[in-house]
Amino acid sequence: MRRVMAGYQRKTAFSPKEVLATAESFLPSFVGLSRAKGSGHSATYNGAEGSVTVSAHRHGAYTAVVANTDQLRTSRLDYEVQRFLNQLPYEPGDAGGPGSGEPTRASL
Repeated sequence: MRRVMAGYQRKTAFSPKEVLATAESFLPSFVGLSRAKGSGHSATYNGAEGSVTVSAHRHGAYTAVVANTDQLRTSRLDYEVQRFLNQLPYEPGDAGGPGSGEPTRASL
């Protein structure tokens, strides 16, 4: 059984499919994780930095996203998971993306 150390939640206008597609493009490239398993509503990624499970479930106009890691909140994995969640648009029409203190993809 996998131990959960830190959990994060976010509401987004994206569908579960869009959330998981974003996870698939973000987590392997920014954290070096590989997808270990998945379904229509969740995916688990593993790598040298640790493990994260992302689940997404639609509730009306929004999708509830939960990301659980097996690392402490101060780990690099947890930092990158928080960055991933910030990529998800909160309201329809929002662009999503880095916070004001985060580098953009172009600067990485």
